[in-house]
Amino acid sequence: MVSVIAKAGYAARQGTRIAWYMGHYFAARRKQTPSLQASGKPIRPSSPVISRERMLGDMALLFRTDLRNVESGIYPMPDDDDGDLRKVLNRSRHFFRDLAGVDRRRREGNVRDGIDPGLKDTLPTYYLQNFHYQTGGYLTEESADLYDMQVEVLFSGSANAMRRQALVPLSSWIRGRDQRKLAMLDLACGTGRFLKFAKQAWPRLNVTGVDLSQAYLDEAQVHLAGRSACRFLHGNAEHISLADASQDIVTCIFLFHELPPRVRRTVAGEIARVLKPGGLFVFVDSLQFGDREGYDGLLEVFDAGFHEPYFESYVAEDLERLFTKKGLVHLETRPAFLSKVMSFERK
Repeated sequence: MVSVIAKAGYAARQGTRIAWYMGHYFAARRKQTPSLQASGKPIRPSSPVISRERMLGDMALLFRTDLRNVESGIYPMPDDDDGDLRKVLNRSRHFFRDLAGVDRRRREGNVRDGIDPGLKDTLPTYYLQNFHYQTGGYLTEESADLYDMQVEVLFSGSANAMRRQALVPLSSWIRGRDQRKLAMLDLACGTGRFLKFAKQAWPRLNVTGVDLSQAYLDEAQVHLAGRSACRFLHGNAEHISLADASQDIVTCIFLFHELPPRVRRTVAGEIARVLKPGGLFVFVDSLQFGDREGYDGLLEVFDAGFHEPYFESYVAEDLERLFTKKGLVHLETRPAFLSKVMSFERK
């Protein structure tokens, strides 16, 4: 039972976060060059872009769902862990300092700015880019420190709530099982935000985070400090260094839209390989064309402003077919604001 005071506290915290990150979003837009096509003309989507009122209404629905999940006992009252006031203000200053470089790369179309070309010997070429035009790509400590704020600004404070919707199919599957005997892999774990939510819900669950960026893994270890049964592996999702049929659960959040089509198929095969028969795979990523009425226009222009080089192919990808061809059985798909949650079972 969630008390009235707890509900009010949730509303106050989330309302404050939305106002903070949305304020940064609109302030940043004023400092940025409008998104242009290669021809120099403004982006013109073929479908209408959803209204701000509809967006705000759908975001409010996400937070109502988030609180309802807490009330239903699916997961505990969330701790978004943005840091203390000093850390929040320092990240804010860092965010605004970085905008000039982001805007310059956008105007120039420079997506490998500052990326060491020598890294191609150890990292895949498609990874060596300034995704989102951010300084350092996914390769530096500075990027890892700033990434969560950049994502929350982009989504006006709703990114964590979207991630938490992956806990819903996990809760149904874990119920009745001994969490101490379960192994979960979070593929492309980034800074560990989702892993922390999972460990808040199931403290004794054995979790492994894999990511291609050592800097992001280091940040994840800070976020998960003090949590038991956690390990982190530096590795490529195309070649997961875990044994066949070794994982009861695999989660993958906001990765596939950043993979070339060929690599998506390889990673899907690796997910199926490491899952045990009967194991659960939970996927969270961006909406695709046709998922929600009115959103296709927004999806058309998204990659132009944020350098998502594989987004155009992602939004048209048949994900259900992609995963079922690798031996996974589709269980459910549900929207979560600007994202979608899909769950599968290993045959």
